[in-house]
Amino acid sequence: MTSHPTPAEYRATDAAVIELLRVDNRLGVGDLAKRLGVTATAVRQRLDRLMRAGLVGRTTVSGGLSATGESGGNRLRGRPSHVYNLTEKGLRTGGDNFRDLALVLWREIRSVREPAVRQGLISRIGSAMAGMYRDQVSGTTPRQRLESTAKILQERRISCGVEPSSDPSNGGLQVLTSYACPYPELAAQDRGICAAERVMLQDLVGSAVRLSECRLDGAPCCRFTAGSNDETSPADERAQSASGATCIKPD
Repeated sequence: MTSHPTPAEYRATDAAVIELLRVDNRLGVGDLAKRLGVTATAVRQRLDRLMRAGLVGRTTVSGGLSATGESGGNRLRGRPSHVYNLTEKGLRTGGDNFRDLALVLWREIRSVREPAVRQGLISRIGSAMAGMYRDQVSGTTPRQRLESTAKILQERRISCGVEPSSDPSNGGLQVLTSYACPYPELAAQDRGICAAERVMLQDLVGSAVRLSECRLDGAPCCRFTAGSNDETSPADERAQSASGATCIKPD
């Protein structure tokens, strides 16, 4: 299967095409080449990438474009050509700024002084996060469901993997290792996001999950051990303390 680039991976030159089409959503190759100061071939290459990604659409113009390839001016008979425009997906690329909103919302959660209320908010956030993936998780055992969850997270470009616990006393319990924090700026401000992530995993796996290691404590990775009803780990205690949450067991 051919993989297409995500919006964050588009080249700066492609972004320039998007911005021109955002201002004038009906331009030909000649228009774009002139405004960008590049050849028509270079413009076509950029448009091809953006069309494959679903950001740009193409419309046939009857009668063709002007001799320069622009969408205005005198038409040439019998030579249909094309103009390009942003798709709905392309129009949304300029407003995908959720980072600042997430930081503001999390600061508001941190400002809640009543631990029970803060605990409820963290639990609801974790459950809501799980709701985005719940129908996609397959398997009947905690191990199968954890592996399925890891695959879903990997598809969302979250670097993680599942492996048996290295602690013999854990009886081979499965561990989800997160090699990069999905919410680095939130975690740096408040460890409560770690508790929310644990609640999410616990919901998806259908078994108790504890945060056995955390990068904020100096560990190389964050590790979530599934299927354990043992004593809460120090990393878990710190995350729960930050959120005002206690260990939530699945029903």
